[in-house]
Amino acid sequence: MNSSPDALIVVGEALVDVVATADGFVDYPGGSPMNVAIGLARLEHPVQLVTRIGSDARGVALQEHIEQSGVALYPGSLCTEATSTATATLDAAGAATYDFNINWSLDFVDLLPATPLLHFGSIAAFLEPGATDARRLLAEAPASTIVTFDPNIRPSLLHSHADAVATVEDLAGLSTVVKLSDEDAHWLYPARTVDEVLDHLLALGPVLVIATLGGDGAILATATERVTCPGITVDVADTIGAGDSFMSGLIHHLARLLATGTTPAALRAGGVFTRDELLRAGSFAVQCAGITVSRTGANPPTLAEVSAARGDFVAN
Repeated sequence: MNSSPDALIVVGEALVDVVATADGFVDYPGGSPMNVAIGLARLEHPVQLVTRIGSDARGVALQEHIEQSGVALYPGSLCTEATSTATATLDAAGAATYDFNINWSLDFVDLLPATPLLHFGSIAAFLEPGATDARRLLAEAPASTIVTFDPNIRPSLLHSHADAVATVEDLAGLSTVVKLSDEDAHWLYPARTVDEVLDHLLALGPVLVIATLGGDGAILATATERVTCPGITVDVADTIGAGDSFMSGLIHHLARLLATGTTPAALRAGGVFTRDELLRAGSFAVQCAGITVSRTGANPPTLAEVSAARGDFVAN
C-alpha cells in the first residue's frame, strides 16, 4: 500500500463494465470511483483506492488493471466473492445504460490514513451495507482533508427517490466540493433548473458545486461566482467514464492548489475560487473528459496527453 501522506484516497466501487456490442460482450474495467482513482494516477498523483474486488478471473484482471495504472489498493479490498459487474448497452450516439450486479461493503475499514483529499461517491454512496461505513469515513475525515463527492446517480439501483435525495443532501453537507451531471440534477430535482439545483446544494455547505452538461461543458458555481466552461468538439466513441475523467481533472486542480500553498482552510473559505480559477479548473476537467469520450471505454488521459491537447505542455 502507498502510505505516503500526500496520497489521495478514493472510496468506492470497482467493477467490470460488460459492454454489449454487435459482435458480442466485451469486458472493460469500470466503476466510477475506480475510474477517478486511475484518472488521478495518470495525472501523476499518488492515490489509494478503498474498494471491494472479487477473487474470480474478472477480479484478477481488475486488480492488474488498477495496479498497472499506478493505483495502490487499500489492504482488505480483495475478497472471496464474485466481482461486481455493470452490463452496459450503448445507443446509436454511444451513450450507455447499465444493468448492475454489485457486492459492496467496507467491513475491513476502521480508520483511513491521513490524506489531503478524499473522494467518494457513486453506487458506494447508496448501496448497503457499505454506504453506512463510507458515510462514517467521510464524517470522520479531519478538517485538513478536502472531501469531494459525486453522486453519479444510477436509478436502477435506487429503491426510493426520497431516500436518494436525502442521502445526496446529507453527503453534500459533509463535502467541500460536489460534482453531478445535468442528468443527475434532473433526476434528483425534476422541478428545478440546473442553476436552481446548484443553488440548493451550495446552501447545504459545499464551497463549490459543479454540473456537467455532456458535450456542452460544465457549470462551476460558488456562493459568489458562476462560470460556464464550454465543451470541446471530438468524435465520440462512447461516453463511458466521461464524468469520472472530469472528476479526476477537477481533483487534480484542487490537489495542485493544495500542493502550491493554498491551505485547506483557505480552499474551504472559497475565496480562492475566483472566476479565472474556476475557468482554469473547468477547462482542464473538460479536456480530460473530451479525450476520454474520443476512445472506447473508461480510459482517462495521462497528464502529458491533456497538456498536449491543450497546447501548453505544462501541468495545470
